Amino acid sequence: MTFALPAQDFRLCHANAAARIVIAVSPTETRMVMRALVYHGPGEKAWEDVPKPEVIADTDAIVRVDATTICGTDLHILKGDVPVVTDGRILGHEAVGTVESVGSGVKTVQAGDRVLVSCVSVCGTCRFCREGRSGQCLGGGGWILGYRIDGTQAEYVRVPFADNSTYPVPGGAADEDILMLADILPTGYEVGVLNGGVRPGDVVAVVGAGPVGLSAIMGASLFSPSHIVAVDLADSRLEAAKRFGADVVVNNGREDPLEVVRSLTGGLGADVAIEAVGVPATFELAVALSRPGGRIANIGVHGEPATLHLEEQWIRDITITTGLVDAYSTPTLLRLLASHHIDAGRFITHHFALDEIDEAYDVFARAADTGALKVVLSRAS
Repeated sequence: MTFALPAQDFRLCHANAAARIVIAVSPTETRMVMRALVYHGPGEKAWEDVPKPEVIADTDAIVRVDATTICGTDLHILKGDVPVVTDGRILGHEAVGTVESVGSGVKTVQAGDRVLVSCVSVCGTCRFCREGRSGQCLGGGGWILGYRIDGTQAEYVRVPFADNSTYPVPGGAADEDILMLADILPTGYEVGVLNGGVRPGDVVAVVGAGPVGLSAIMGASLFSPSHIVAVDLADSRLEAAKRFGADVVVNNGREDPLEVVRSLTGGLGADVAIEAVGVPATFELAVALSRPGGRIANIGVHGEPATLHLEEQWIRDITITTGLVDAYSTPTLLRLLASHHIDAGRFITHHFALDEIDEAYDVFARAADTGALKVVLSRAS
């Protein structure tokens, strides 16, 4: 049997060969759509209506996005450097928000909690998660938000493995400060400073003074190096590098960074060279800046091959590390932020409403002209 109802919004609740029941749902009863930034192939994106996410697995949380930001990796995706990202994907992997609902298996997070959404989702049970290498998660986590599943540049986001992939926001902390711990600060700290083995007295050269490079500079400062050298083509970013802890800055469009670093090290080179851009020239420069026995930590997201001149480097005892952030340092960084040992707010240069995301992308993408470091997009109050 069929019940005739007004032709507005219908939901099919039961159907079989013998019966069909259709129940009308008022458009104002539940808003089942939201606005989000959707990727449509290289160079194409749109702020558009999409279905609101729902709990799929019992370890999921649905989080209302109160603040999000744009990452250099998002720009790489838009350039086509990350072909795994497909047409229709919601971008973004950083957020601070309010939990709206959780799956039945979530134990430590509940509706109403203010949380930091990490850029890395952590299943917590696979080999790599148990080793603190959650970026390589085998259980469906790792970097998936805005990459393999829909991300955070939206009004709502589904967060898998919510118990392990969110962190409570400390009381009194500003959303935008905590937001910097979703990605850039743990990335610079783990993949740059800790992988590079920065030690007291080291000379550290950071190639690229964008947000992640500045994060590496801030993290390196915690280990009392003798010098931190920042290398970039933009004077505005080199000025920022001074504020973040670099005591020597080099515009490699006008100066030779090799000469500067060698002058500080008796001709040897840097103890630690950190690559924080993701293009062949900057990787090759980082290798060249390193001393014999030095450590080169690659952070940058590379979209094309870079040359390693083994015919020159095989004899120099160098160590090269690569990696995706694992976010194991997030609790430590939260404590450092709460105790004012790091100032995350200094990254933020521009503020936008969430629906001004196209303008925010334009400002962020033209950082050399706009002076943008990190932009914050906030939900309207």
